[in-house]
Amino acid sequence: MAGTSRGSTRSRASKSSTENPQIRNPNQIQRKDKTRNNSLIRIFSVNLKLLIGFGIIAFAIALFFIYTLINPMEKPQKPRVITPLPAPKLMDLPMFQGEHRESLYWGTYRPQVYFGVRARTPQSLVAGLMWLGVKNERYFMRHVCQDSDELKQYGWTSHNGRDYGYQVLSEQTMTLTTSFLKSKDHGSGYGGDWAVRIGVQSDESVPDEEMLNTAHLFFYVADESGKSLTLGSRVLDIHGDSILASGSRSDIGDWQLHLFSEDVSGVHYSGFKTPHIHNLSDLVQANLAVQARQFGHLQLSDSSDDSPNILVFQISSRVPFKADIVFLSGTNTRDSRVEERASRLTGTSLTSLFSEKQKEFDNKFKKRFILSDELGLEPVTVGKAALGNMLGGIGYFFGQSKISLPSTSTLNSGDNSVLYWPAELYTAVPSRPFFPRGFLWDEGFHQLLIWRWDVYISLDIIGHWLDLMNIDGWIPRELILGAEALSKVPEEFVLQHPTNGNPPTLFLALRDLISKLKKEKFAATEARDISVFLDRAFVRLEAWFKWFNTTQAGKEMGSYYWHGRDTATTREINPKTLSSGLDDYPRASHPSEDERHVDLRCWMRLAADSMHSIAELLKMDKDIKNEYSSTAKLLSDFELLNKMHLDTANGAYCDYGNHTEKVQLTWKIVETGSNYPRREFVREVLDKPVLQLVPHFGYVSLFPFILRLIPPDSWILESQLDLISNKSILWTDFGLRSLSKTSSMYMKRNTEHDPPYWRGPIWIPLNYLIVSSLHHYSQEPGPYRERAKTVYNELRSNLIRNIVGNYKRTGYLWEQYDQKKGKGKGARLFTGWTATVLLIMAEAYHEV
Repeated sequence: MAGTSRGSTRSRASKSSTENPQIRNPNQIQRKDKTRNNSLIRIFSVNLKLLIGFGIIAFAIALFFIYTLINPMEKPQKPRVITPLPAPKLMDLPMFQGEHRESLYWGTYRPQVYFGVRARTPQSLVAGLMWLGVKNERYFMRHVCQDSDELKQYGWTSHNGRDYGYQVLSEQTMTLTTSFLKSKDHGSGYGGDWAVRIGVQSDESVPDEEMLNTAHLFFYVADESGKSLTLGSRVLDIHGDSILASGSRSDIGDWQLHLFSEDVSGVHYSGFKTPHIHNLSDLVQANLAVQARQFGHLQLSDSSDDSPNILVFQISSRVPFKADIVFLSGTNTRDSRVEERASRLTGTSLTSLFSEKQKEFDNKFKKRFILSDELGLEPVTVGKAALGNMLGGIGYFFGQSKISLPSTSTLNSGDNSVLYWPAELYTAVPSRPFFPRGFLWDEGFHQLLIWRWDVYISLDIIGHWLDLMNIDGWIPRELILGAEALSKVPEEFVLQHPTNGNPPTLFLALRDLISKLKKEKFAATEARDISVFLDRAFVRLEAWFKWFNTTQAGKEMGSYYWHGRDTATTREINPKTLSSGLDDYPRASHPSEDERHVDLRCWMRLAADSMHSIAELLKMDKDIKNEYSSTAKLLSDFELLNKMHLDTANGAYCDYGNHTEKVQLTWKIVETGSNYPRREFVREVLDKPVLQLVPHFGYVSLFPFILRLIPPDSWILESQLDLISNKSILWTDFGLRSLSKTSSMYMKRNTEHDPPYWRGPIWIPLNYLIVSSLHHYSQEPGPYRERAKTVYNELRSNLIRNIVGNYKRTGYLWEQYDQKKGKGKGARLFTGWTATVLLIMAEAYHEV
């Protein structure tokens, strides 16, 4: 916002043995030749040869062992970067086992598809939905979330993160709904049962044509482990409740998949044997194409590969119709009550359960996020969609990340990468169609929302991330685990670099939890479990903090800079700082070790202060508390901060580094070593860079304000409020732009192919942090209190109005918003950190 491992084997040469010559029994020789004078000499001669031979062999063996001890055989050393931190795992805590683990075993944990279910285990049984959409009188398969499908709207309007969700998917000619529900009933297997009701309605404006008024759905079940599935005996003759498929697994026992529908009269099927579940839609389309060419109908072949591990069922009917699909686990137990359980999860009984769950969701939402009546009904709808999509977008992934090897590595793999250990990740995702995987710095913003809804889900997610830490304290900033996740990522973005960090935003959520614990805002059981979690997490958080404090430290005491900028590029007008999370936000024109990044300094202050607070809460050793207290105090030093980063002429905070403003991109003829020179868009430096404050004002400049390091009576606070509210700098009627209009990099491309990203557009997570601090300063006594309150109210109102207005027009929350007209830009259905708009609506702000 993973690849196959290679190994080498070592073979030893085996020693060949030769037959020993026959040796006669010495006693026999003695007896036989007793009268001969030279008998003793002969015996001694034979024994001497044997002794010498054995002595040589023994000496050789001894030398071999001595040599081995002194020079042990070289073994391939595992690189530190793929060595896990030797500390107890958070996921092994009792709070994440037992009932908690079972209650979250099944879920809609496949955010990359429009509807998918899986268990939180590697090699899971998975299920999902496809359908045929119609555009320009042609059919198109819908399965994986993608913008090119051009759905008018889709997403969860309600989801509780545990056992219920309601989703709307609006096609060009019809609307589908998926209602999901889990049930742990007497007789069910591990994780319980689940049901999904699929409803299809046609748009009123659609002509009464067969193609437009017949829906073709494809529901599938697949076993990632490759175990074969059994087809139901009455699949081709569906009446009422019928078994579509069944199977058996070690985790849940025997299972059955049922279909119940009064509207559907027939089902077609196809079975596949393949380990590649991520390209299932291609297999289905190929099957349909063969049938259409040979027989002229749009239906699956009613055939199967031998021992299929995937079964796909085509449900076709005139619109409108609905179908209930029920998954039952543990159907082989003596008291499994299969019919009773299936009946409870279909028909009117299921309707009642959905109604109860929706009411519970609405009531909990109202309690957890208190929205003023002044906002009206539309923001409430948007707020529920923001939360629902955040929780409905939580995924489970398993696999190995591809990690860049350090340049000092001696591992002879023939590659510049190595695989991380096999790991699982339970995480929210930024965007189901564009970024359906884990992003470390996004996750901290996600948890600001999730912990307020369900603190155990939040701790579960944070714990999974911290368990991915290696022995050095590094966590990959982007997790691409498993074939489905990999299929959405271009190869050049797969590799993760262990020298590069990402903002430690998990401390935002942890800081909130610590603050609420101190204020006794949690129930007794929750408070105890959070404390236990923090106690176990401390060693990992400490390793993480020390990784930042050593690898990202600058030359000056109390300074830091983001590593990973390209010092040799000729293509970028300003080398990106991907590790900062702000990508192309302009920094010093010439990356160097002299850089000082003000945002990272502030993140480190948040981390140090949070570590000190955790140590205090857990009554840890005085030395530990003092260590973090002194670091937090150093990074809170207002005079030192100003000395390093303040532009006193403008009252603005800036990065520091080797910089010149005289840089541009120009077309040049570049010699390529062949007979054909190439015309390229390259960087041209027109003036020698010098060490100075970098004169770009934007989100980065506001980090001391965001972290509330500015005293409420300081003139600098007034300057910050002036800069924020100035329309020629950051202020717009839709939110604060990311970079000042006065910047030389404002809305400039970074390369020929990279349009401006963090160089003007409005981003909601940073606006949330700024609004939070405006609210803070509006409550603090001081000469600028009323000014802060005025700016706060206007900015909050602008953000809510624009985001709600865009949602009403487009049906989506967006990655970013245009700074000129407020229109949604970038990825849509971006219900990761853009969902923090709900916190702005509820005035639920982070603690610092």
